Amino acid sequence: MMSHLRSGRLPDSAVRQESLRSLNLELVFRHIVTADRPISRTELANATGLTRPTITRIVEELLTGRLITESAVTHNGRAGRPRVGLTLSKTGPAGLGLDIRADGLAACVVDLTGTVRQLSFHPAPRSDAPTVLADLASMARAAVAAVAAELTVVNATLAVPGPVRDGVVQSAPALGWRCVDAAGPLRNRLGLPVTVDNEANLAALGEMYAGGPTDTSFVYVSGGLDIGAGIVLEGQLMRGTRGWSGELGHVSVHPDGEPCPCGSRGCLQTYASLSTILGEESAPADVTPDAVIINRAETGAPLTLAALERAGTALGIALSSMLNILDVNTVLLGGSFSLLSSWIIDIVKAEMDRRVLTASWAPIAIRPAVLGPDAAVIGAALTSIDEIRQHPTSWLARQTAGTA
Repeated sequence: MMSHLRSGRLPDSAVRQESLRSLNLELVFRHIVTADRPISRTELANATGLTRPTITRIVEELLTGRLITESAVTHNGRAGRPRVGLTLSKTGPAGLGLDIRADGLAACVVDLTGTVRQLSFHPAPRSDAPTVLADLASMARAAVAAVAAELTVVNATLAVPGPVRDGVVQSAPALGWRCVDAAGPLRNRLGLPVTVDNEANLAALGEMYAGGPTDTSFVYVSGGLDIGAGIVLEGQLMRGTRGWSGELGHVSVHPDGEPCPCGSRGCLQTYASLSTILGEESAPADVTPDAVIINRAETGAPLTLAALERAGTALGIALSSMLNILDVNTVLLGGSFSLLSSWIIDIVKAEMDRRVLTASWAPIAIRPAVLGPDAAVIGAALTSIDEIRQHPTSWLARQTAGTA
């Protein structure tokens, strides 16, 4: 034993015991997370097979760490005395989501239950990357401060319109970004771990968490600065070999068409992005582009209606190719497309019905996303808190270290 102490190593038996304690804690916590109502200590013992003393110790640890709370009494469907229920805490760790949109910046904080506790949006003109990230950091600090009395923000996730690798935005033509380190500046300014991911991927996760799609396989299409797709197959987000899947906006719908900022020609982006639909006349500084488009469409502006028809047709062509490959029959229109769905959804559906091989006997469902333009920032915040939902021991270790 003395040799172990001198070397700073624990005996193998102690390591195994500590690992078992962590596994048991995560098992109990997972049952609380997935329960559709407050769950009692007795029910946890029955569900996990752990002894009552072990359940009591784990529950006390989770209560002390502000991961769970005791709720009103709960009944397990059997005769007898009601028992105290346990449920996720709304006053413990929280996740921060950030989003760069076509018309501004957004920040969101969610608690451990997935409830949105803070959601803010600020219009922002197009600017260089350092300015955008500085403005975003200011928004993030304000969002964190707004919930600080009850919540501790532990992680942040940024949604960007382009492929990302190790926190670096490889290419975001709509932003004019190439090889921009987005994670580093935010991490330095916020003092938090920061993850950067494609906004369509995060929006698809947000919709899945929110229970939007009834199908476990679906394509989420995000329209805005750029056009991207989050692909979910059997409940799992499909990222591709390098995490760069879903760049639907740069699928060519007209090989000899208009040049695209990405360097190719005829990309969907050049026919269906917000800037293309908006046309040469820019939106006023205090009005979002999609609001301008909606106002023009509602008043029957011919150029706007024609642009929406071209956008819907091009989007239907691109999605048809994707659906023929993936064999998915549910499409969610998100981002600005959710706001413009009244004008484009029937056009997109008509194209897919003509072009998707299986459409005649396996109808395709297409509808606006539940979370609308906020899907990416909410999905980012939920992703930030998911690590603690999956591995609560990391949070508990931080709490213990903070009180040592």
